[in-house]
Amino acid sequence: LSIIIPSFNEAATVVKAIRRVQAVNLRSVKKEIIVVDDGSTDGTRQKLAKITNVTKLTLPNNQGKGAAIRHGLTKAGGDYVLIQDADLEYDPQDIPALLEPVLQGKARVVYGSRFTGPHKNMLFWHLVGNKLLSLVTNFLFNTTISDMEVGYKLIPTKLLKSLKLESDRFGFEPEVTAKILKTGVRIYEVPISYAGREFSEGKKITWRDGLQAFYLLWKYRLV
Repeated sequence: LSIIIPSFNEAATVVKAIRRVQAVNLRSVKKEIIVVDDGSTDGTRQKLAKITNVTKLTLPNNQGKGAAIRHGLTKAGGDYVLIQDADLEYDPQDIPALLEPVLQGKARVVYGSRFTGPHKNMLFWHLVGNKLLSLVTNFLFNTTISDMEVGYKLIPTKLLKSLKLESDRFGFEPEVTAKILKTGVRIYEVPISYAGREFSEGKKITWRDGLQAFYLLWKYRLV
């Protein structure tokens, strides 16, 4: 399992996130951790310098989550890739639950769902946006996914590399989902916990990213 951790200005949490990923017990599954510093300016790079046993990549300037993931993907040697945000909104203790359907042969692609597991209530308009984006995804691709925008996505490495991803920022989420569904693969969902941050705590996604997500869903449905 290759765990890619994109990080931009997450000096307060990135080390803790890496330590928690390192500590999680995946039993017989080997894991590698790839941390991508996406042009941070808050001391993230200095924090990462103290970490060992991970692959560390650095982008010279901030390019966005999607760009950081693509950069990390070039070093991924595992059979599967999991995206782990550096802000600890997602709990690494849920990683075994994401892996289980794959290990049992039930699924190829597994998403976490923030709406079916224990979670800290998110901002109302973020909830509305997430629900609408999932609804549009279901309408366009004839599926029943509950949480398209979730950060926890477990995808075969070969499949992920074959999708020829383009989005640099948070457009990664709708693009990768649309392109996976267009291949005919059904997405399996499992409940995960979620502790969303406030904007005052460093949350970065905005309504503009939501509008882009709607656009990208339609774009990749039609191309």
